[in-house]
Amino acid sequence: MNESNRQRKVAQIIQEDFAELFRKQAAESAQNFLVSVSDVKVTPDLGIAKIHLSIFPTELRKPIMKEIEANKAQYRNYLGQKMAKQVRIIPDLAFYIDTTLDDVERIEKELKGEGDNPIL
Repeated sequence: MNESNRQRKVAQIIQEDFAELFRKQAAESAQNFLVSVSDVKVTPDLGIAKIHLSIFPTELRKPIMKEIEANKAQYRNYLGQKMAKQVRIIPDLAFYIDTTLDDVERIEKELKGEGDNPIL
């Protein structure tokens, strides 16, 4: 199913706003971590935004995702303040971990013969 221009525009705004927010949070944190917004998909009714996050280092993924889920209401409020003039309804937020880069790294290791190949 193709996305409408409106869906793409709203997704782009959400991605830019959250990228900036997470960049600021990482800079203010005592821990060294990076949260990047790899993709945002918005449903056709603009009611739900599915936000895919890449979190580095990998050992901090679970605690950071737990914190993000706990603060989902504040993030939606933040988004509402940023998008108030552009949309009537602020979408509900659904956060997902994006493991694409991990998959690429694992495949590259396998191709180099460094992985745990069960055939060998």
